[in-house]
Amino acid sequence: MSIVSTRKLTSRQRLWLAAIKVPVYSVSVIPIIVGSSAAFEKISTFDFRIFTTFLISSILIIAWINISNDYFDADTGIDKNKPHSIVNLINNKSLIFWLSNIFLILGIGGIVLISWLQKDLTVLFMVILCCILGYSYQGPPFRLGYKGLGEIISFITFGPIAVSASYYSQVQHFSIISLASGILIGISTSIILFCSHFHQVKDDFFAGKRSPIVFLGTKLGSIVLKVITVFLMFLVIFFPILKILPFWTFLSLLSFPVAHKLVQHVSQYHNQTSKVKNSKFIAIKFHFFSGILLSVGLILSKFI
Repeated sequence: MSIVSTRKLTSRQRLWLAAIKVPVYSVSVIPIIVGSSAAFEKISTFDFRIFTTFLISSILIIAWINISNDYFDADTGIDKNKPHSIVNLINNKSLIFWLSNIFLILGIGGIVLISWLQKDLTVLFMVILCCILGYSYQGPPFRLGYKGLGEIISFITFGPIAVSASYYSQVQHFSIISLASGILIGISTSIILFCSHFHQVKDDFFAGKRSPIVFLGTKLGSIVLKVITVFLMFLVIFFPILKILPFWTFLSLLSFPVAHKLVQHVSQYHNQTSKVKNSKFIAIKFHFFSGILLSVGLILSKFI
């Protein structure tokens, strides 16, 4: 194989890695881990079978969201300059449409299994609501993400609903602990989506997508990011002080260096497309570590 062809293969592989969006699957994994950890803190037991089924189903559903979003974005032309769009890589929209739906059916199937085992449809209804909200983000005729509502949808879907659904699947009731934990995870999830707009503000504008950064501009957007991040850190302190969350959830504060790095990076490079695009991955790192530390704090609270 020649050097030229090797470079082409490597480039293709990189595009596929970007298209698959492996780091983004954090938003499907963390809510399930946090919700299950909150349940363990409450009842000291853990159903690994339910947890594993829910986790796999969540990953399948986020795969549906990612693939279908690329499919719907292709209709608006917003991804014409996005070489790692799955639509641009495969060039077969029909195949992509059915592939995304297969992931959805398999994901919902796992939740149906949980509901059947527990003889309780509550979790199924909550996950279906999440899927409806996920579709409304990019799917016609709603396309709420084009109206600047994506961050709100992400907060609700991957925060309070997803965490509470995971919690409920373990204990079959609701709690203020799962709601408060869901609020923290929901905010960090919305931060990921918020940061993803900085490097594509021009494409969003010309495609008619009124993302928060299109509306605010990159400079003001970087300030808003700082305010939201500080507010999240405040809640991490506020909830344990009021005993809404256990004391050891303070551990989530250890993710502060990543949060600080994110805010500094966006403040410095907010209008430099080639550099600010990395902010999304810093936000994912912050989401992952803050979520894991929150889970560890919930579990430790049962033992210490």
